[in-house]
Amino acid sequence: MLTPALIGFGTSLSLIVAIGAQNAFVLQQGIRRQHVLPVVLICGLTDALLEFLGIAGIGFVIERVPWVLEVMRWGGVVFLLWYAWSAARRAMRPEALVAARGSQTTLKQTVLACLAITYLNPHVYLDTMVLVGSIGNAQGDPCKWWFLLGAGLASIIWFVVLGYGARALTRFFATPRSWQVLDWCVAVIMVVIAARLVFGGIG
Repeated sequence: MLTPALIGFGTSLSLIVAIGAQNAFVLQQGIRRQHVLPVVLICGLTDALLEFLGIAGIGFVIERVPWVLEVMRWGGVVFLLWYAWSAARRAMRPEALVAARGSQTTLKQTVLACLAITYLNPHVYLDTMVLVGSIGNAQGDPCKWWFLLGAGLASIIWFVVLGYGARALTRFFATPRSWQVLDWCVAVIMVVIAARLVFGGIG
């Protein structure tokens, strides 16, 4: 049963390692050392949950109800553009970056932002529920559940490493200029992903 688990681990990791809105958010929170544990748990456990639902057959339903993904797509576009503007506004005010670095967003604000970035991105459903679900189900019983175990572990391990590993970059972000660069990068990533959702659809 080790082989299906390793296939699941590799499949999940290959889908989530790419730079995206969720990874950028986790990295940002890790560097700031703000509410890292709840962010890591939300992202990791959400991936594992959606992978489970995909293997359980929900991905089949999602594929056949396109209007649900359309609603999520446009909701995601609006949120991503708002988040990009917030990051760009911080970057355009470098004199405020030192204060912003030490300021704390509330746990509620952080959790809501994390949930929005996670659940308003239709690609997460296509990747985890449809793609991972399809590959997992192709393993057959009982191998597909070992596949799920590997996929879920990959998601959780990745976000833990990303969130807590970001602390190693703290020294680099000791200057306002570094935070300015980070915020511009976050803004660009969010805009690019929003543009892909608008012009590329969700296929």
